[in-house]
Formats: sequence, C-alpha cells, structure tokens
Amino acid sequence: MNRGGSSPSAAASYLLCTNCRKVLRKVWCHSFPSSFRSSSSLLLCNSQPTSTNNRQIFFKDKRIRVSQPLTRGPSAFIPEKEVVQANTVDERTNFLVEEYSTSGRLDNITQVMSLHTQYLESFLRSQFYMLRMDGPLPLPHRHYIAIMAAARHQCSYLINMHVDEFLKTGGIAEWLNGLQYVPQRLKNLNEINKLLAHRPWLITKEHIQKLVKTGENNWSLPELVHAVVLLAHYHALASFVFGSGINPERDPEISNGFRLIPVNNFCVCDLANDNNIENASLTGSNFGIVDSLSELEALMERMKRLQEEREDEEASQEEMTTRFEKEKKESLFVVSGDTFHSFPHSDFEDDMIITSDVSRYIEDPGFGYEDFARRGEEHLPTFRAQDYTWENHGFSLVNRLYSDIGHLLDEKFRMVYNLTYNTMATHEDVDTTMLRRALFNYVHCMFGIRYDDYDYGEVNQLLERSLKVYIKTVTCYPERTTKRMYDSYWRQFKHSEKVHVNLLLMEARMQAELLYALRAITRHLT
Repeated sequence: MNRGGSSPSAAASYLLCTNCRKVLRKVWCHSFPSSFRSSSSLLLCNSQPTSTNNRQIFFKDKRIRVSQPLTRGPSAFIPEKEVVQANTVDERTNFLVEEYSTSGRLDNITQVMSLHTQYLESFLRSQFYMLRMDGPLPLPHRHYIAIMAAARHQCSYLINMHVDEFLKTGGIAEWLNGLQYVPQRLKNLNEINKLLAHRPWLITKEHIQKLVKTGENNWSLPELVHAVVLLAHYHALASFVFGSGINPERDPEISNGFRLIPVNNFCVCDLANDNNIENASLTGSNFGIVDSLSELEALMERMKRLQEEREDEEASQEEMTTRFEKEKKESLFVVSGDTFHSFPHSDFEDDMIITSDVSRYIEDPGFGYEDFARRGEEHLPTFRAQDYTWENHGFSLVNRLYSDIGHLLDEKFRMVYNLTYNTMATHEDVDTTMLRRALFNYVHCMFGIRYDDYDYGEVNQLLERSLKVYIKTVTCYPERTTKRMYDSYWRQFKHSEKVHVNLLLMEARMQAELLYALRAITRHLT
C-alpha cells in the first residue's frame, strides 16, 4: 500500500486498508493521485461522512464505523469458494454448529476450521465446555477473561465476539470501559495473562501463590485452572485468527451492520503489497523460494532421506542435545530484516499505537515475546518435556481441578497431531507424521521445551526459512501476520493443508502455555 506526504494546507484524511479494515495514520488528500483509489485501498476525507461502495465511514475520537462487506468470505487468505464448498457438502458441520456453537451461527472461524470437520468437533466441544457448561467461574467472567486474553494480541475479532457474549450472559456493561472498572480479583490476572501470552517460561509458583493467597480477592485453584485454560485457549485462537486471515464478522445483530474497530498507526497488510484474494501468486523473491513444484519434490525427497537415515542409525543422546541447542539458537535469527524489508524495525514496535479499544483490557501493552534463548543473557533452563509431560502430569492435574476439561483438551491435542489424509499437495499415500511432528516440536522449541527422543536436525531439513518465519510470526506475535507470509510457503499445497498447519501451531502453542502454568501450580502444591 502506498503512502503519501503531508501538507499543512491540505485537507486532513485517513487511509483505510480494505483487506483488514484498519485505518492508517492521518494523510492529506492532495498528496495522492486519483489512481490510488484501487481495490486494495481507499482514501477517505474526514471532513464529512463519506460513502464509497456501501462502506460508510465516520471519524470520531480516533475510531471508525465500517459496514462489513458480504462478499469477501470468511478469510482474506483463502478463496471464498473453497471454504463455501466445504461447508455446503458437509452436513456434520451444521449439526456441530447447532449443538456446540456459542454464537448460534456459522461464524468465520468455524467456516475455516470446517475444512477439517473431525478437528472442528473436538474444538467446538472443548470451547463450549469452557464457556457454557458447569465450571468454577461465572459465565460473564469467562467471556471477560477471553477478552483480556485476545487483547494481548490486539485481536479485535475475538474481542468483539466476546463483548457480545459477555453482555448476553449478564455481564456488567460498565466493565467494558476498562480494567479499572472490574473487580480486583479479575485485575489480578493481568500478570499471568501477560506472561502466558508472551513468555510463559517466566511463570513460577510465586505467581500462583500470589493469586491463591488468602483474602477477599483470592482465587481458588479450580477457578485459577479454569482461568488459565481460557487464557491459553484464546491466546492460541488469536494465532489461528491472524494466521488464517479470518475476516471480521458482519454481525446481523449490530444495527446496520456497523461495528466499532480499532485504528492502528500502520497496517501490516502494507507488507503484502497486493492482498487481492484471487491473486495468490507470489512474484517477489523476498523469501528466496524456489519454484513451487521443485520445492514440493525437494521436501518429499528430504522426508524420504530422513526416514532412511533414521532406520540406518540413531543419533546419540549427546548429538540430539547439540541439535536442539543449535535449533533453539537459530530460531533467534528467523525473523530478520529481510522479512520486514518494507518498513524499518520501529514501525513494528516503537511506533506502534495500540488503540484505547484494546488497551483498556490490558496492562503493560509494551510487554511482548522475547526469544527464549536471547543473546547475551543468562541461559534459562530448558523445559525437558519428559520431566513434566501433558500425558503424565498436566492432564491429571487439570482434570482433577476442573472436571472433564482434561479429557476434552487431550482429545483435541491428539486429534490435531494425528490428523492426516495421507496426502501432500498432489501426492497421495504419503506418511506425513514426520512433518507434523516437526511443526509441533518447532513451536515448543521456541518456547524452550525440549523432547529428549526427538532429533531436532529434522526441523532444519523439513521446514524451510519462509515456513519458519510464518510459524514464528503466527505463534509469537500473530498480529504481524500478512498474506505474503501465508502465500510464501508450500505454494503447491492446498489451502486446507495450510489450515491444518495453523491448527497444529495453535494447539502446540496452547499446550506449551498450559505446561508452564500447570508445572507452576504443581510446584505450588508440593
């Protein structure tokens, strides 16, 4: 997206990105040629309300009302016809929505997830249980915690959804004015929300003790576990929303289809240059990708070679440790200048504005992800998965304190990890186990979690740089994800296969957060 200069004598204007419906910083009308009014951008003066292609724009207090178009489909990354086709042929999806959807309709997340109906059932059942079934927390509190979690990644899609649900379940409207209006015990979740979202390895038993200490604002352990599960779920779901390019809902219950959305200082869609849904080609060489067909064949060949090497000889434990440390350190360099070449580094952090619509639900908005293995800092101890596993430790603890949620989460984790159609793009009868494990374990590696029985050399062999950039962005700072990143990897693969990648990333992230939180709770108890 182009940018214009400014002039003190020009009429003040705003630039609206029609891909994600964010407004860029103030610009000036005469600085842009008339040809700038293209399908990927609109220039709108704020001197009076403007109507363009049924989009009515009103500027007031740095917020904007936008009527959502009906023709874009559920995702800005995936052609609408592919998702619609999946929904029309699968009656099971409609049944699941009727049975388990909290919104009562086929929302955009559900439509995209319906490309994998088996997983969708596990997802909807577990989410419905967290939000609607018997549990330690009151219903309005559950939705407010979801809002707090989504706000850590500026995910206005999820915030909007749960603001509505919060009010429908009897929530106090005043709480939506910000954290200063909520009970102290909810405010006390800020620290663990922040750490879980960005640096879960910093969570200690002291954080748990502070929340469950005696007093009128304390949390019982069952309540805290329920809250932690919700926080981890919505942090991870924000990754899926941004990673899949989920479009805002056109909510029929909002008057005239209008909804307030935040105004950001810049739009990450600028990096994509062309966000037209139909144009899925990537003409640039920013990610250094070879021809997509040869890329697929090369990946198939590497998988075959790794399988043969694994059968011939096994790496020693010392070598496995070395390979993990190497991969962990290399992850430091995954997101570098070539990824965000269009803008200086400051455009992503120092110059970013988080709007009041989002910031009211969080404290310390500048706190974000930092690499587990940061250069020049004291080495943090690796979380050895064998010392505290989901199967042997986390599952039993969470199930004991929050009845049955362990079974639902376990089913969901297993479903996404084992989900396969034995295909890779145009190839059939392919065992994709190795690839799925590499994706899952790479996410855990970035969070400092190591599996002793896994050869991390496979990660480097199977995940090319553009895919690693995408994984790290979606997992660690999903709000920066662009269509260019999505398009840049596995160009020969189906969109449903890329959605499967996003499901794996989402569940790997959620499990990583839970492992750190549940380990801290276990240490508090012992």
